[in-house]
Amino acid sequence: MSSDLAVQAHGLVKAFGTTRAVDGVDLEVPRGVVYGLLGPNGAGKTTTVRLLTTLLRPDGGTALVDGIDVVAQPGLVRSRIGLTGQYAAVEERLTANENLDLIGRLYHLPRKEVRARSKELLDRFDLDQAADRVVKGFSGGMRRRLDIAMSLIARPSVLFLDEPTTGLDPRSRLAMWELIEELGDDGTTVLLTTQYLDEADRLAERIVVIDTGKVIANGTADELKNDIGGDRLSVTIARAENSGRAIEALQPLCTGTVVVDADSDGRHLLASIRSGDRVVPRAIRALDDADVDVLDVEVRRPTLDDVFLQLTGKRADADEQTEEPS
Repeated sequence: MSSDLAVQAHGLVKAFGTTRAVDGVDLEVPRGVVYGLLGPNGAGKTTTVRLLTTLLRPDGGTALVDGIDVVAQPGLVRSRIGLTGQYAAVEERLTANENLDLIGRLYHLPRKEVRARSKELLDRFDLDQAADRVVKGFSGGMRRRLDIAMSLIARPSVLFLDEPTTGLDPRSRLAMWELIEELGDDGTTVLLTTQYLDEADRLAERIVVIDTGKVIANGTADELKNDIGGDRLSVTIARAENSGRAIEALQPLCTGTVVVDADSDGRHLLASIRSGDRVVPRAIRALDDADVDVLDVEVRRPTLDDVFLQLTGKRADADEQTEEPS
C-alpha cells in the first residue's frame, strides 16, 4: 500500500444469499481528505463501510486501512479507526462525559488522557455546557455531535462517517457539515457515505459513485459534472401531450438526447447543450414553430443530481432495497 493512501480496497465482494451487496469495489482514499461515497439507498455504501471497519468479513478482494489488512489483523485496524454509523451509538442513561469516559476505557487509554481529551472534544463540538447532562435529554443534533466526539476519543487515523446527517433537521445538518469541514481542514482522513448530493458536493474532495454494489464513477465533483458534457437545458411545456413535438424541435439544438424528466408529469424536458451556444432564444423559436406552448426555459451548469441521473437513470434519493436482507 502507498504511504499516501489511508484506505485501499481492490475487488471487494460481499454477498447475502444470492444478492451481491458489494460487487468488486475498488477504492483509494488519500490521507488527510474528505472522501465521499455517494449512492442511493441499497447501493452498497454501508456494507462497504462495514467491510472496511472489520464489522463484516469480505467474501472476496482485499482491503487495507492505514496500511493494515482488515482480514489478517482486524483488531489492529479497529485500534486505528473511528466509526460513526447511521444511528447515534450513545448510552442514553449516561452523561456526555460518562459516554466519552466509557469509550476511552474500552480503548484502554489512561484516565488522565481521557479526561483531557473529553474536555477538548466537548469544547470543540459545542457540548461543554451539556457535559454533565444525561444524554436522554439531548436533541438529535447533540447526540450526533457526541457520537462523532466518541469516535474521535482515541485520535483515529481514519474516521468513517456513515450517513451522519440522516434524520437531522436543516440547522443541525448545516452544523454537522461545518464540523466535517473542520475535521478535513485539521488533516483527518474522513470517508463519508451519503445519499445527499448537496452534501457530497460541498464536503468531499473526491467522490466515488456506487450503485448496485459497483463503482460506476470516480473523480472530483467538477470532473464528474464535466464528464456528462456541457450545460443543461431545462424546458417546461404547457401540455404533456406535446412532449413528442417538443423533443423533435429541441433535438437539433442539443448535444445529447432530449429526455422527459421521470419525476415530472411529462412536461419537463432535459438535455445537454454546448456552453455559450445562445440556445435559449433558438429553443423558444423552435418550440413556437412546432406549436408547443412553453412555460419555462432555463440553462444551468450540471449538478451532481444530473451526474447521477445520467449514470444510473435514476436520482440519488431513489428508494432502493436494503443492502443486507433481513
